[in-house]
Amino acid sequence: MKIMTCAGSIAIAVVLAGTAAAHAQYPTRPIRLIVPFAAGSGNDTVARFIQPQLSAALGQQVVIDNRAGAAGNLGAEVAAKAPPDGYTVMMGNIAHSISVTLYSRLGYDFVKDFAPVTLLASGSFTLAVHPSLPVKSVTELIAFAKKRPGELNVATAGAAIQLSAKLLDSMARIKMTEINYKSTPQAVTALISGEASVGFPATSSVVPYVRSGKLRALAVTGAQRSSMAPNIPTLAESGVPGFNVTSWYGLVVPAGTPKEIIGRLHGAAVAALRNPEVKKRFDSTDLEPGGSTSDQFGAFIRSEVAKWAKVIKESGMRVE
Repeated sequence: MKIMTCAGSIAIAVVLAGTAAAHAQYPTRPIRLIVPFAAGSGNDTVARFIQPQLSAALGQQVVIDNRAGAAGNLGAEVAAKAPPDGYTVMMGNIAHSISVTLYSRLGYDFVKDFAPVTLLASGSFTLAVHPSLPVKSVTELIAFAKKRPGELNVATAGAAIQLSAKLLDSMARIKMTEINYKSTPQAVTALISGEASVGFPATSSVVPYVRSGKLRALAVTGAQRSSMAPNIPTLAESGVPGFNVTSWYGLVVPAGTPKEIIGRLHGAAVAALRNPEVKKRFDSTDLEPGGSTSDQFGAFIRSEVAKWAKVIKESGMRVE
């Protein structure tokens, strides 16, 4: 019995040593980066910003695999079911934290089926209005909406914008009527044409129209002012304390991926974000580079899931 026990211990030690060696050598082949949205989307843009430097830091090719569909859920399900060996990484974003509650049936659990690596970037939306609307501040908009409940049309596109509008309704105690468009460009076009009076476009897309006078910006949705438009106050500064909505992007891997591999991916991602060329690319957008620890990103994801769960339940939104 002692001999068998000893032999078993040796066998376990050999396996552990082999596993440790494999982790130390990681990666030994190309890594698939699943982007669960179409080429040209914000998710895809951030992935392509860091892809070359991520490949250089890891010493292996990082191949982007666009798996668009079902508001990011199709690609997420593929990633969640991949082997937890570090060779499949996914670009998660705000949509995934919303889907946890919004969809009654999902083929994955964003919190349980993924391990966080790092927050890569975050940006803001901008509360903007058509110039014909006689308001020049958030306070004036709220007062206007309270006198005319349901009369203001707000252009939305996608769950994040829809819920941002619902969150403002809830926090400001107003009622706007949503017009949901198939894409963000359509929603912006509707706002510029006056078909809708209010909108929440991405700050990067709305700034040119604000400068040309086609739209009026009232506030950005994040906790901090945008570096692209520092003269636009935040909603929290403008009469809606506590309002904080950001469009964010981060790396996650299938749950069960060894911590050593997550650490290697984290280090490579942070190195990529610090690269001067990557910084230059981010400077041309409203996006702020991240670089959080894995634990910090995990806590952030859980807080986002909880925040949107509350808004979804209060609004009654649900996708069967």
